[in-house]
Amino acid sequence: MEEDSALNDNPNRVRLLPQLCERDYGKKCLVLDLDETLVHSSFRAVSGADFVIPVQQIEDVVHFVYVAKRPGVDDFLLEMSKHYEIVIYTASLNKYADVLLDLLDPHRVIRTRLFRESCVFYEGNYVKDLCLLNRDLSQTIIIDNSPASYMFHPENAIDCSSFIDDVSDRELDVIGKFLVGIKDVRDVRGTVNLWRHWPNVDLTKNHRRI
Repeated sequence: MEEDSALNDNPNRVRLLPQLCERDYGKKCLVLDLDETLVHSSFRAVSGADFVIPVQQIEDVVHFVYVAKRPGVDDFLLEMSKHYEIVIYTASLNKYADVLLDLLDPHRVIRTRLFRESCVFYEGNYVKDLCLLNRDLSQTIIIDNSPASYMFHPENAIDCSSFIDDVSDRELDVIGKFLVGIKDVRDVRGTVNLWRHWPNVDLTKNHRRI
């Protein structure tokens, strides 16, 4: 933890997030991927899409993106905002993702939106470097369906499954209950990987609370 604090105190270090706002004091930082984690998007017309987003491409050609929300995403965002500072960190372009997030987050519970330009391109992957967030890594969790996205910080990651079109998907409900259960642990690293065993795990046995 001391090493993380020293890194964040470096005045020359990139800081993707602003200082924690007063209403989020005491909360851990919850970093959420977008595509295949909270939603599934396709250029192919899909019946029953929750959103249809126009995206301007090269030579002013407009394509439409059809978006399906992962079951439970609305309640998940609202509930998690009570316990965590919520940050979206996506490898998608902002011309698509920003419009989508305006629709997905009508209550504006997402504090910050980070797009592809905030990722680190490494070995052919857009990696989300949590060290750039200006947050204590012991208090930071990332949820992503792609292990390549969190390859720098696997100990901070909840490895959710990819959402495509399964209307019976309940992943966010399970993860949400787990996150409420660990919101007061002293260090999330080494704890978040237990989520698939929830609720059949004693979080107080090996993981001290604050």
